[in-house]
Amino acid sequence: MLGWELPPYHVGGMGIACEQLCRNLASTGVDIEFVIPFDADFSHLDYMNVNPATTINFYTMAANNFDIYSSKHYHTSTQTLPANDIEVAYEKYVEKLVNLGSFDIIHAHDWLTFRAGLSAKQKSGKPLIVHVHATEFDRAGRAYGNQLVREIEYMGFQLADRIIAVSQATKQIIIDEYGISASKIDVAHNAYHFNPYEQLNGLNVYKYLDLLKKHGYQVVLSAGRLTIQKGLTHLMRAAKDVIAHQPKTIFLFVGSGDQYNELIRLSAELGISNNVIMVGHLNGTGQPWRDSFRIADVFVLPSVSEPFGLTPLEALSHSTPVIISKQSGVSEVLNHCLKVDFWDEQELANKLIAVLRDLPLKSMLSENGQRELNHITWKRSIDTIVEAYQRHLQGASP
Repeated sequence: MLGWELPPYHVGGMGIACEQLCRNLASTGVDIEFVIPFDADFSHLDYMNVNPATTINFYTMAANNFDIYSSKHYHTSTQTLPANDIEVAYEKYVEKLVNLGSFDIIHAHDWLTFRAGLSAKQKSGKPLIVHVHATEFDRAGRAYGNQLVREIEYMGFQLADRIIAVSQATKQIIIDEYGISASKIDVAHNAYHFNPYEQLNGLNVYKYLDLLKKHGYQVVLSAGRLTIQKGLTHLMRAAKDVIAHQPKTIFLFVGSGDQYNELIRLSAELGISNNVIMVGHLNGTGQPWRDSFRIADVFVLPSVSEPFGLTPLEALSHSTPVIISKQSGVSEVLNHCLKVDFWDEQELANKLIAVLRDLPLKSMLSENGQRELNHITWKRSIDTIVEAYQRHLQGASP
């Protein structure tokens, strides 16, 4: 298994999805050697072996913005790839594992692991499964994006034995944007369950918001990376209309990214900066992150192109009702929520106002959403992945 992050060392949802996927795969008897590009303590993951490909600290890597969600460090105008050393070291380490170990399947997650996966396939003759949590088309906000990253993705899709997409929407993008046959792609939706490694105490870290809520304020939460993919400028403009009708509304943005300063400027230009709080990056397994969901009255995922989107499920696990864009993969499995086109700022504002004003609606969305969440499990997706393993093992080279 080739991945780029695992909680608590991660910058987005892919690490959480990989950890939960592996835990459920292991419960079916799959023996997993997981390769990660940095060195950290993963002793709590006792159901698989985690192999660091380098001695680089996670925080050093993250500080240099070298993560699975960013392709800005790859330049197509020169032959030099800044920050490429980590990927090269990762590929070489995987080649060593190929020579040392015995394995049946190579399972690679997203573009930064594809070249290592293809090298392992070439040297071992074993089948390669590539798991697509996002494409460059998504990260670029439904645009072409970085040419070199697109080429790496295309090469991985073409040469893999099987492709696992996290949603039907992602499968369709792989077909339409990369020209891959639908027959080569399986869909395995993500699921979500509480991280068992850290418990919450009864106090919420957002004491200032607690105080405001006692004075009649309500909180709208957006949690995730601050990038063009997430549609946050649309949410910010919708916020202006919400605040005009519901002045005691606070918009809480949790996350970091290249739109951080742009969103602050936009809130000032719209005259709503007094009602906007930008928290910055929070560890997705810690209490401050979870308390963001607990303090919120409604959660919004306004993404332009979201392959899946775990945060709405996480919000429901904290009893927080959700509004999601129709352009998200999670909308394929979640029905007890409100859905809106990412570009329809007026409709988004209308739905937010409705939830904030209508307590019975808010309660119904929360209660029904929580019940639905109990049925969104990993079982079906794990069955799909194991079936892909077994099918390609039968035709694998000896």
